[in-house]
Amino acid sequence: MPSDQLYKDYARLPLPKLKKVSGYSVNGLTKKEAIERLESFGKNEIKKGKKGWHQILVRQFKSSFTYLLIVAGLLAFFLKEYIDSVMIFIFISINAVLGFVQEYKSEKAAELLKKYVSVRARVRRDGHESIIDAEEIVPGDIVIVEAGDIIPADIRFIRENNLTLDESPLTGESVPIKKSEKAVLSKNLEIHEASNIGFSGTRVVEGRGEGFVFATGKDTSIGEIAKLTEETVRVSSFEKGLDKFSRFVLYMVLITLSLVFSANLIVKGDKIEFFELVLFSIALAVSVIPEAFPVVTSVSLSQGALKLAKEKVVVRRLSAIEDLGGIEILCTDKTGTLTENKLTVSRLNSGDKDKCLKYAAIATSFLNEKQKEPNNAFDIALWEKLDEKDRKVISAIDRIAEIPFTPDRRRNSVAVRIGKEIEIVVRGAPEVIMPLCKNLTKRMADKYQNWSESEGIGGKRVLAVACRPFKKAAGNYTEKDENGLVFLGLISFIDPIKETTRYAVREAKKLGIKVKILTGDGREVAGAVGILIGLAKDDGQVITGAELESLSFEEQLKAIEEKSIFARVSPRQKYDIIKLLQQKHSVGFLGEGINDAPALQLADVSIVVESASDIAREASDIILLDQSLNVIISGIKQGRGIYSNTVKYIKATLTSNFGNFYAIAAATMVIDFLPMLPLQILLVNLLSDFPMIAIATDNVDEGELSSPKSYDIKSIVLVATLLGLISTTFDFIFFGMFFRISPEVLHTNWFLGSILTELILLFSVRTKLPFFKARRPSGLLLWLTLTVITITVAIPFTSVGQDTFGFVRPTAYYLSLIFIVVLTYFATTEAVKLLYYKYVGNRHRQVVA
Repeated sequence: MPSDQLYKDYARLPLPKLKKVSGYSVNGLTKKEAIERLESFGKNEIKKGKKGWHQILVRQFKSSFTYLLIVAGLLAFFLKEYIDSVMIFIFISINAVLGFVQEYKSEKAAELLKKYVSVRARVRRDGHESIIDAEEIVPGDIVIVEAGDIIPADIRFIRENNLTLDESPLTGESVPIKKSEKAVLSKNLEIHEASNIGFSGTRVVEGRGEGFVFATGKDTSIGEIAKLTEETVRVSSFEKGLDKFSRFVLYMVLITLSLVFSANLIVKGDKIEFFELVLFSIALAVSVIPEAFPVVTSVSLSQGALKLAKEKVVVRRLSAIEDLGGIEILCTDKTGTLTENKLTVSRLNSGDKDKCLKYAAIATSFLNEKQKEPNNAFDIALWEKLDEKDRKVISAIDRIAEIPFTPDRRRNSVAVRIGKEIEIVVRGAPEVIMPLCKNLTKRMADKYQNWSESEGIGGKRVLAVACRPFKKAAGNYTEKDENGLVFLGLISFIDPIKETTRYAVREAKKLGIKVKILTGDGREVAGAVGILIGLAKDDGQVITGAELESLSFEEQLKAIEEKSIFARVSPRQKYDIIKLLQQKHSVGFLGEGINDAPALQLADVSIVVESASDIAREASDIILLDQSLNVIISGIKQGRGIYSNTVKYIKATLTSNFGNFYAIAAATMVIDFLPMLPLQILLVNLLSDFPMIAIATDNVDEGELSSPKSYDIKSIVLVATLLGLISTTFDFIFFGMFFRISPEVLHTNWFLGSILTELILLFSVRTKLPFFKARRPSGLLLWLTLTVITITVAIPFTSVGQDTFGFVRPTAYYLSLIFIVVLTYFATTEAVKLLYYKYVGNRHRQVVA
């Protein structure tokens, strides 16, 4: 990305060359230059092309299924079936509102990035320091930053004094980074190595610095994140499945109706009642369209959201629950997600552990700055390890002088008065401190070094502590006095693994989900975390972002499948990894920082913890309020249950609707009257919809929760077609039994048979097991089914059924025949279903897998 190349170019320049190349002046720009550059480069802000609410609303109706429902609603209205028409348009409205709310909220995501750009900034212009609006900063400005400031643009430091930045929002690195004005010599410079660059949106933890602005607005690192977040348009797995299903139904209806209509015109010729055939065809089309599909999914999703809400999980996009059930790979950030994002003292290796700990705390820089609380991750960990009494004693110690930590020195030291004596306390990297100590033999040094390396392999950071008496005057204290030290020991620090992490990883594996870590932390730390949580056996599962980028496209595809841990990845690299994985898999991403926003926006399901940044929360689908990863497992099971119930509806409606559709359409070719009147067809459709909607509340077999789920339309259509042929066969049986008696008898009995077979079919397709071995149906499903059966049988006996719908009173003999055929149909469907899943269904799943 552009900001990548910019920071690399400026980071490598020594100060003399930087001045020559950029032409900057320590006195800053003149007022005239600043105005000209503001006109040329524009304001230092993250611009976002806003979309009006009406544009977002209109986009909710642009799908094949919505077009299908709109046509069905208009046709029902044309046939004066106002209740059916109103219901269809209510379904459309529910779907559109849900989509509108989600997309409208996501439009705010990039806008929130503005919070991470400083509102005011201190600059030097015409040789004078002044505070201006940060959006007026331009390339070439000299910016001055101090502890607590947010870096207002991407800057190259030209001066610094003990400057430390918190870059975790951008890189994911949990430890504050020391900055320097010296050039970085690394050839393959990564963002975490840019020790002389201040990135826009990061925060100054301590110290002071001056920097030359080389990028503003959209050209900054955070501007690139905003661009990625804004440009990423996610189409959820749920939406993809819905679109495939609706297109299939649309094509089948149009093709079949065209054939039926044409065939009737050819076969019957002048005998045909053209207007009657048109009305019949319209009613038949409406009957086969599964208009209850949005309600079935909405009820299922709402139920799932309520269950998750009880576990303190906020679902921001309802369809994400079903998408969650379909994820095959869960990518997660490390810091704050798998770990606590808080360093704690892990172990001490010292002959005098108490003294080692106290002297490490004495050297904390915040005491010299007279702050009340430590603001450095190591200092916070040390301070929390001490009791209140020791804190008061250490705070009261007279600090005489200090030499701060720098990336080159890799240590800091302080001269303090303890009692009547002055001592120098030095702490830093073990390999730097130990050679300065006089009381370490080679054997002892090797032993300590091995311990340090062992802790490092375990993902811990190690600090060495040493001291010595100081006899000179405080003003003569220099780096040369940091030798002849007395080694006190080593302290290791760890960012603890969250208690729920290991369990979540184990459960994910049981559910057939691969977990991958994407982090800005280094190889050793990321690898150690992966090993601790049971994700990897060794560091062979680790690859860095730079190593991945150096591979060819084919090698990258192979690497993302084989590797489980991706270390030192930038926001762009996280985004690219998700994109690569999505070529073959449905991907969920769990993150929390600003740097995670583009990946969250791209992932099929985006999840954040409660402590996530505002931009991450806005880009998310699901928020874990209690930060327990266990609830993700619960959410996955909920999603799979919802998928299972939705597929039950699809199979049932395709089987029964298309079975009746083909039988009734074919019957028109055989007889000279309509096999079922348009109003009767629509009544079948209306009555059968209620139990169909109740399928959303059904209980799900445990076997349905064991693997990732996605809409395999071919498989669904295959089983529905097979069962549909059974349905068509039994429809012809009803036709053959009654068509010779009278049109009214055929209409009545076929109406009864159509609804009863459709209702009983639900209890077969709701499980892949024999119906008596499956989990008990939900109470609502049973109650509504019995209610509709009662209404269906009763209607032909009422005056409304006879006068309005043209039914005749069925005889007891006809009713007996109908019930026998219905039960035979159920037994046949059960047998065919069990044979299919035994010999065809399992083999199909293996091929897909």
